[in-house]
Amino acid sequence: MNWQEEDLKYIWHPCSQMKDYETLPPIVIERGEGINLYDVNGKCYKDVISSWWCNLLGHCNPRINAAVKKQIDSLEHVIFANFSHKPAITLCQELAKVVPEGLCKFNFADNGSAAIEMALKMSFQYHYQTGNPQKKRFMALSDAYHGETLGALAVGGVDLYSELYKPLLLDVIRIDGPDCFRCPYGKCRDNCCCECFQKAEEAFERYADETAAIIVEPLLQGSAGMKVYPPLYLKKLRELCDTYNVHLIADEIATGYGRTGKMFAFNHAGVSPDIMCLSKGLTGGYMPMAIAVTTQKIYDAFYDDYLKGKAFMHSHTYAGNPLACSAAIEVLRILKDENIIEKANEKAVYFNKIIKEKFLPLENVGEVRSIGLINAIELVKDKNTKEPLDYRKRTGYQIYKKALEKGVILRPLGDVIYFNPPLIIEKNDMDFVTDIALECTKEILNIV
Repeated sequence: MNWQEEDLKYIWHPCSQMKDYETLPPIVIERGEGINLYDVNGKCYKDVISSWWCNLLGHCNPRINAAVKKQIDSLEHVIFANFSHKPAITLCQELAKVVPEGLCKFNFADNGSAAIEMALKMSFQYHYQTGNPQKKRFMALSDAYHGETLGALAVGGVDLYSELYKPLLLDVIRIDGPDCFRCPYGKCRDNCCCECFQKAEEAFERYADETAAIIVEPLLQGSAGMKVYPPLYLKKLRELCDTYNVHLIADEIATGYGRTGKMFAFNHAGVSPDIMCLSKGLTGGYMPMAIAVTTQKIYDAFYDDYLKGKAFMHSHTYAGNPLACSAAIEVLRILKDENIIEKANEKAVYFNKIIKEKFLPLENVGEVRSIGLINAIELVKDKNTKEPLDYRKRTGYQIYKKALEKGVILRPLGDVIYFNPPLIIEKNDMDFVTDIALECTKEILNIV
């Protein structure tokens, strides 16, 4: 059977112009192990984007496999309204030990966008039920990405995803976010005072009374091109939210679980959000699941006699799925038992070092930025002016295609080449994938 032909006969792939598949047909994967994926013909691909940033501990991790297999023999699913089960309770007990201080109530969903929707609705309803019904808008940063359902899309700020749908979206207050590579104040992210925070202060002064919450991707704006900004920004934002009675929602879907070098990105700032959204690494990339974690104060605003109409009437069929909870419990145990984050931080120093040594000398590399094991290489037309490449040439996409031929999955964000590998990646694979990425970049850009 020609599996590629059968795929194209039936499947409409996500985030894809299907016409591209005429020249780059789908790669049909048969099995995985560690950071390796193998297609139906036996070819190996190094998955250094963690299959859309969710694979935390490698494909087919034996311990997670065993946990899911054990659970499936006892309970596969049960309605989560008025019912519960041991895996969900255990997961919350374990998460309560590691989430930022003050977060203690866990509301389950089945994907990241759904968790964002929950957080937005939760914030609005809280204010409505505590005497501030005028707080019905949301703030978000420029170039933000928070998912692709309509509410999540509204608070996102990447036109590629949202421009067409703007007639359907909420009227969000957009704040110019930190852009450390092209800083308008001429500062450096490593030692600035977040002068750019002035934009947030101006927005709060003008709109705070009508704002329920501001949502941010802490320290790392992923789909914007892996843009990294300082922890001080989060500290300042926490103070501003407290002053104006605005909730701070942390979208830790992509940044949580050690991706930034700490369990959660907010840990770098030493402050806590009011609501935190988790997914992706939550189950190690095994099962669809998400959680919106919040405070006792927010929870209490919904707690009353049923006829008062204060309950949070939001549900997902697969909320709290036992299989996903079992995977998530094992992920936490592995992180602790095997010192995964500590080891990843040690390897991150080496990874960043070799990437800078290999790529910074290239005339078309504007910046190499990193946080944890995540490294991003921004390609530009002019190194001095930081002028972007012509997006119509799809340089990043051409590098991606070339790397696939050589067995590495890069999938750039526009013309930003990045590495966001499973935390268990070893140095020999770091050497290999960076060599291939460099080779393909030089080839596409005609660099000798």
